[in-house]
Amino acid sequence: MKKCLWPILIFFIFSGCEKDINFNLKNADNVLVVDAEIENDKYPTVVLTKSLDFFSTINPQLLEGSFVHNADVKISDGILTHTLKEVAVALPGGYTAYIYTIDENNMQTAFMGELNKLYNLKITSEGKEYTSTTQIPALAVVPDSIWFKPAPQNPDTNTRVMMGKVTDPVGLGNYGRYFTKKNNEPYLPGESSVFDDAVVDGKTYTVQVTPGIDRNNPPEADSNFFKKGDVVTVKFCNINKATYTFWSTWEFAYESIGNPFSQPNKVIGNISNGALGAFSGYAAWYKTIVAE
Repeated sequence: MKKCLWPILIFFIFSGCEKDINFNLKNADNVLVVDAEIENDKYPTVVLTKSLDFFSTINPQLLEGSFVHNADVKISDGILTHTLKEVAVALPGGYTAYIYTIDENNMQTAFMGELNKLYNLKITSEGKEYTSTTQIPALAVVPDSIWFKPAPQNPDTNTRVMMGKVTDPVGLGNYGRYFTKKNNEPYLPGESSVFDDAVVDGKTYTVQVTPGIDRNNPPEADSNFFKKGDVVTVKFCNINKATYTFWSTWEFAYESIGNPFSQPNKVIGNISNGALGAFSGYAAWYKTIVAE
């Protein structure tokens, strides 16, 4: 008789542990999202949007309506201070994006990015002020060589993989990010586009360079391959630690979406006053090669 009671007791113990948990998720206030960058030999650009609710249904109209207009955006190189101008950019499908860039009517204070230089950003929008600082570092690390080879163990003889040989100088603290441009497509960051030299410090190494991806339209297959005849440009950038930290935490969060076993992660930006996003500086090196 005692033996028969054990299954009943176990049932009540475990059933007693069950409890319905209801989360009362409140809509958070929209906050400013900043995507600002400056690159050597290029003018700065700043995109300002409002954050969206987690459960929002994303569509082009919602995204177009998220842009922040009429902000006062200033950038300084320590000598010149330039007020950026908001301009409209036509997108496919009849939609419009808005960016802040140089004011062509005030070129006396406009400037392009330079290596080894600090830049300050100041944004005033809806009565609030946001600031950030970034650096375009030295172009300390660039690929020694880049080449293509047939994709191994692939029945399609037209597939190619890109390889790169890189020598990292002695001394920790080198950070990078890369993009690729294929034929007439735009520059796109790699799936894991940022890296540091914690493991490869002072070494020469060879690595596969995978194509950049459009995260709004991820590739379904063969994302690691190019095709024979593709004209590919690699944009290899040296970045500072703050830029690396933002994009590495952003990519980790992006890759973890939908994974119930991933660890919690916070995207760490460098904009003040509670804004999201980053002001990134890029020391960029370009190389164009045909996939033969």
